[in-house]
Amino acid sequence: MKITYYGHSCFGIETMGKHLLFDPFIRPNALAKEIDIDAIPVDYVLISHGHEDHIADALSILERTGATLIANYEIVSWYKKQGVTNSHSMNLGGSWNFDFGKVKFVQAVHSSSFSDGSYAGSAGGFLIETSEGNFYYSGDTALTYDMKLIGEYKKIDFAFLCIGNNYTMSLDNAIIASDYIRCDRIIGMHYDTFEPIRIDHQEAKDKFNRAGKELTLMPIGSTTTR
Repeated sequence: MKITYYGHSCFGIETMGKHLLFDPFIRPNALAKEIDIDAIPVDYVLISHGHEDHIADALSILERTGATLIANYEIVSWYKKQGVTNSHSMNLGGSWNFDFGKVKFVQAVHSSSFSDGSYAGSAGGFLIETSEGNFYYSGDTALTYDMKLIGEYKKIDFAFLCIGNNYTMSLDNAIIASDYIRCDRIIGMHYDTFEPIRIDHQEAKDKFNRAGKELTLMPIGSTTTR
């Protein structure tokens, strides 16, 4: 499974011959200015919630690629009104089998609205199951005891957790979250993009190491495998 980081909370995952893109916020992100957004291969766009720092480039990518949008009912309905034809709507607790694997839409504790203030449904995260491995993408969330259900439900090989604090979980809470989901291999997200969520990278890694866990902070534009 190949993972490419495009900044903030945006990751591209290549698995089972398909390209998944999570929460595309690239062009407005000064830290991702070297990314050529038109060169990103995409078969599916997965959106966790409606805030601009998670959907800014979604429409242009969907239009360019014809990719399938996977999101909650309200987000899918909003994009349908803008001409998006390939989509699959979900809601919390539900799952669906796609050609790359199974997607389960899970609870996140966070607000969700579009830039015009309209309602964007419930914020969520994604549990992805494929024959190449399982992973959890938390989306923006506070620490919630419901994460224990994820760990009890399925073995997770690695997880994307928000770590920037202020708007989401802090590093310390993310360590607790990794205990809840029973996964010690964490890739950090939702940090450094804005002043209130800047972190000390070495301190973050040291905290996870002291807890017996691995925190990966990927350079923007880099690719790794899991």
